[in-house]
Amino acid sequence: MIKIKRIYEKPSDADGFRILVDRLWPRGVSKKDAKVELWLKEIAPGDDLRKWFGHDPEKWDEFKRRYFKELDALTGKDGLLGVIAERSRKGVVTLLFAAKDEDHNNAVALMEYLHTKHKI
Repeated sequence: MIKIKRIYEKPSDADGFRILVDRLWPRGVSKKDAKVELWLKEIAPGDDLRKWFGHDPEKWDEFKRRYFKELDALTGKDGLLGVIAERSRKGVVTLLFAAKDEDHNNAVALMEYLHTKHKI
């Protein structure tokens, strides 16, 4: 099972294996307090795409299209996505993100990508 959660929320046992999927480490969060078990910054949207999107809901559909294209082209993506798939077969995986917008962010898009393209 894959869940998503804002990294600023308190970690809980129900989170299972916690993976940060942002390219940048979140401001004001210590690595100790975050309880991040894996940081997959390589799977996050590229800098140009991230800056272009700017968490503008009007750009959401186009952001997802471009991000999915990046994920499709990512060298070694099967290995990175495989980590998530393997962990999700063993138990709960929580994809962590820092964005304030809980509906329009890369973790939401990544979860959709995993469900639709990789049946995870």
